[in-house]
Amino acid sequence: MALAPAAGAHGPTGLGVTGRRDLWWASPLATFIVYAGFIVYGTWSALHPSGYAVEPYLSPFFSPHFKPAWLPAWFSPAFFVLWAPLGFRFTCYYYRKSYYRSFMADPPACAVEEHRSRRYRGETRFPWLLQNAHRFFAFAATLVLLVLWYDVVVAFRFPAPDGGHRFGVGAGTVVMFVNCVMLSGYTFGCHSLRHLVGGGVDCFSCARAGRLRYGLWSVATRFNERHMQWAWISLFTVALTDVYIRLVAAGTLPDARLF
Repeated sequence: MALAPAAGAHGPTGLGVTGRRDLWWASPLATFIVYAGFIVYGTWSALHPSGYAVEPYLSPFFSPHFKPAWLPAWFSPAFFVLWAPLGFRFTCYYYRKSYYRSFMADPPACAVEEHRSRRYRGETRFPWLLQNAHRFFAFAATLVLLVLWYDVVVAFRFPAPDGGHRFGVGAGTVVMFVNCVMLSGYTFGCHSLRHLVGGGVDCFSCARAGRLRYGLWSVATRFNERHMQWAWISLFTVALTDVYIRLVAAGTLPDARLF
């Protein structure tokens, strides 16, 4: 198949000018719609600090749950939590590529012209300089993920008639479990975490704990190979988990007890 000439190589230049004949705009448009929808829903959920928990389930938007008595009723405890996973995703290498294209058309797609006035300076100026904090958000998001796995364990403990708890499996338990699996695939495939365990090693057999580090690096590499897919799937599962728990808490959707 013949390659399209580079945008601007012959003829006029400007935003969207390209020699491509395929539907290059479909991907950034779909990305814009999904991301915008997630932002709108996530903001709505975070600003509604009620109905996000029903025993034994807790929405991932509000975990770890921290709601001291002195907190005003209008202040959502989600704001104590969401900065970590949102910062992690916002600074993620894959997400940078996708929202730079879909929200800022910088550039809209491969071989498609961007704004003529743009001069590439990398991420060396504010606010893009903050993208370099990705590794720190990765550490914080990993801690949040561990708490979410604890929530999954709690989701197996259902209230018993005698006032205690007993083991059980509900549809919500499965939903929370699948969400944590997807989030784990996305988190542990992070480029920064992969570099942390093995990126600075030239010789695993010569490094301290080299065998362990090589094993961790290999696992992270496996996840990293599908980082884009994990990023998309986990974005949907975390939102759907919040939706499911809210519907169950509101009595709109019965929680099927599987065991």
